[in-house]
Amino acid sequence: MRLSRKIEECFFKVLMILSTCFILLILAIIIYSIFEKGIRSMSWEMVTRIPEGGYYYGKGGGILNAILGSLTLAFGATILAFFLGLPVALYINVFLIRHKKLVGLIRFLLDLIWGIPSIVYGAFGFSLMVFFGLQTSLLAGILTVSLFILPIMIRSMDEILRTVPIGLQEAAYALGSNKSETAFRIFTRQSVSGIITAVLLSFGRAIGDAASVLFTAGYTDNLPNSLLEPVATLPLSIFFQLSSPVPEVQARAYASALVLTLIILLVSLFSRGVGKRYHKTKINF
Repeated sequence: MRLSRKIEECFFKVLMILSTCFILLILAIIIYSIFEKGIRSMSWEMVTRIPEGGYYYGKGGGILNAILGSLTLAFGATILAFFLGLPVALYINVFLIRHKKLVGLIRFLLDLIWGIPSIVYGAFGFSLMVFFGLQTSLLAGILTVSLFILPIMIRSMDEILRTVPIGLQEAAYALGSNKSETAFRIFTRQSVSGIITAVLLSFGRAIGDAASVLFTAGYTDNLPNSLLEPVATLPLSIFFQLSSPVPEVQARAYASALVLTLIILLVSLFSRGVGKRYHKTKINF
């Protein structure tokens, strides 16, 4: 029995190591491909100028409109989803904690909504635009993307809030705190690092998605200056450049993908740093 257990343990250990190495290898290949192809076409002009006439046919200009548009849309959608999602996650873990069946149903529905393709959200957002007589705009894109990332943010924060010890909640009640105070003062403080991670995950999905904004945010060569006007995004910019028959423009698409990758990387590092600093402050306190 001991020998068979050792063989089984060794087998699964090797399997996990191989799986980890395979995933890391695929990730490294993707990142190397983007950097190797994108760095050739990267230039200061590309990230500081908007497209000029005929940009997608090899003329001059850059993707500043898409960079600022993606950041504006992603930040707007993430902030909106955060203010809608955090109360829901707290309500599930504080007010409904004793209703196991109801909580299980809510989590199942959120997981189900999470799995809906983003193009469906885009079609839904477009239907709402048609119903209310709206045009493609930054506002429509923000609303659609916020709906898309909302279940992701709620479930991510929900999993973090579930790790808060039940004894801490009972101690707060014993000291006279009500449920709202316990939710917003105890649970959020204990889970701030995980909440930041959930926001980061949602931001990454928001800035990298193209299908949900294809019919709602539209596209323009101008900088975003109004909520009611179309806005450019990096994913759509990459798609349009890859669709160009000009090899030079196709090479610019990899540079745009490199910019998108670097943005997500910088936001990730910043969020990790903020989470670690807050965690150390909490411990010292």
